[in-house]
Amino acid sequence: MKITTWNVNSLTARLQHVLDWTAANPVDVLCLQELKLTDDKFPLDAIREHGYPHCAVFGQKTYNGVAIMSRHPVRDVVKNIVGFEDDNSRVISATLDTPEGAIRVVNGYFVNGQAPGTEKFDYKMSWLRGLRDYIRSELEHHPRLVLLGDFNIAPEDRDSFDPEGLRETIHHTTEERDHFRKLLELGLVDSFRLFEQPEKSYSWWDYRMLGYQKNRGLRIDHVLVSEALKPSVKGCAIDRTPRKWKQPSDHAPVTVDL
Repeated sequence: MKITTWNVNSLTARLQHVLDWTAANPVDVLCLQELKLTDDKFPLDAIREHGYPHCAVFGQKTYNGVAIMSRHPVRDVVKNIVGFEDDNSRVISATLDTPEGAIRVVNGYFVNGQAPGTEKFDYKMSWLRGLRDYIRSELEHHPRLVLLGDFNIAPEDRDSFDPEGLRETIHHTTEERDHFRKLLELGLVDSFRLFEQPEKSYSWWDYRMLGYQKNRGLRIDHVLVSEALKPSVKGCAIDRTPRKWKQPSDHAPVTVDL
């Protein structure tokens, strides 16, 4: 089975991209971030017609918003981080009943943070602490777990086009990378790094300054799998194709193959 994460940067603007991509890549589960629409505006009929009858949606007007589109039944949906008060729609969790057994999927649009030393960066740090506590609890109840989404963290120097020039700036700070490492220490593994990957493999490119054309990118979209699922991972890849389309999202989809 294949599970994909994709920050679409407005589902209203990118719905046709989602439909076209899933037609060519019929993954079992597609987790979206930055829907930028309310639940009632989610294009449920179109999504179902394209083979995803089971959807869990947590939208928000103008900003944020996450969704899980699945070919398999979805149950036990939880919105946002249990125990962390937040007005933003950033996390949705659900159990998927697949032919290979139940899998818990946690889909997150992590806080950007803007810049170290700001209130928004402090919010990101507290949010990440809350997420870690939540994932620790989720793993106790769901050993077969996938945590994926737009993390807004480049965990290593090789995940950035300019690690020296951007050192200790947002996405690259020691604090953010420590939080990423602490998530792994809970019993998760970065599925992308289980395999040999091309150098300068990124999942996000700035719209400005010919970011994509010059491959000035970051790998900030991740799929972490629990130790129980690690033996099942057959591959993980970034698909840059949609980034070349007209009016694309600034992110590319990342797919793990179990």
